Amino acid sequence: MKTIKITKMQGCGNDFVIIDYEEYLKTGLEMPELAKRICDRNFGVGADGMIIPKTDTVNTDIGWYFYNSDGSTAQMCGNGMRCFAKYVYDKKLVNKKQFSVETLAGIIKPELLDNGLVKVDMGIPILEAEKIPFKGEKKIQALDKEFEIMPVSMGNPHCIIFTDDDPMHLAENYGPTIEKHPFFPEKTNTEFVKVISGHEIEMRVYERGCGITLACGTGACASVVACILNNLTENKVKVNLLGGAVFVEWQGSKEDSEKNIFLIGPAEYSFFADYIL
Repeated sequence: MKTIKITKMQGCGNDFVIIDYEEYLKTGLEMPELAKRICDRNFGVGADGMIIPKTDTVNTDIGWYFYNSDGSTAQMCGNGMRCFAKYVYDKKLVNKKQFSVETLAGIIKPELLDNGLVKVDMGIPILEAEKIPFKGEKKIQALDKEFEIMPVSMGNPHCIIFTDDDPMHLAENYGPTIEKHPFFPEKTNTEFVKVISGHEIEMRVYERGCGITLACGTGACASVVACILNNLTENKVKVNLLGGAVFVEWQGSKEDSEKNIFLIGPAEYSFFADYIL
């Protein structure tokens, strides 16, 4: 029997177990196996993902190991990044409120704001099909429905679908099929988006490797990019998620999409605990 110290955090209900690297070494497990065990909501702590800080980076202030609840890696996670940023600052693993993080999606730059929220420079959205990666048509067949889609990558692939129907119903019923659709060779997150106004949308998501989650930061960013490029919203948008709201700012356009996108939202502690393996 082994005991490790863990921290549980959440951003708009998207929840994560964070473990220091020294604590991880005590487990004797490979990271994917630990993620599957600790994220299990029946036999483990329960979480959408597991994060382990990486302090031996060369070109950034810090890095992370990020795993989905099924043990797969994810290139980026916006809600996870906000929680990670607050955690490593509070633990004094970094000594400044704005810093750089090494991820599989490249260098990401979070900033802890004075109002308690965390702002993350999520980088430049990826629209080129081969880089998403996306190999297919802009219409996709899923079960009994055909959807018009817009693929976007925020370091991880997203499939955006605009709808006037109940986005939660669509995410639950069609998300699993679209996640594994051959158009997306690395699978995909799927966002069903209802536009409320030029400054506000509602989004529900079926996440690759997680299923239905209460929030998805990269999905919120990808959805706003799709909205702006289709002239459905302005450049600053409130995104209503199942677990709360985040704000996304992007000054990009069809003529100039090479602009960084910013995600602003909460990051909160749930609890600290000794976990018995």
